[in-house]
Amino acid sequence: MNLSLKNSDTFGVLAGGLCLVHCMATPLVFVLLNCPTENCLGVADYWNKLDYLFLFVSFLAVSRSSLNTSRRFMKPALWCSWLLLFSLLLIEKNNWYLIPEIMIYVSAMLLALLHVYNLKYCKCETDKCCHKNG
Repeated sequence: MNLSLKNSDTFGVLAGGLCLVHCMATPLVFVLLNCPTENCLGVADYWNKLDYLFLFVSFLAVSRSSLNTSRRFMKPALWCSWLLLFSLLLIEKNNWYLIPEIMIYVSAMLLALLHVYNLKYCKCETDKCCHKNG
């Protein structure tokens, strides 16, 4: 498995993994800081903005990886998993609907696993195999 930092799948795996750690650590951080809702607004605001950073990095990774994959199913799989994660975070941030946290964890893991699969099995050996070139 190629772990070059020049690879968009590597960034996708890192973003997905860090996003998952961030999501799982959120309750722990606020419990450890003993933060009632009013006392830690600065920390909460900073911590919540990390979601958007992870989404942005994963968007860039998905867009680049979907251009360079050698498997046809990977492009829609990557985009669908990113859209699922984006949608779930949008719903959660705007309190439109109460969703179980496990759904966000699973969508972040799915996106990271798709990048791992793409990194390991879907690399082009020549320029002609990638879908961006036909």
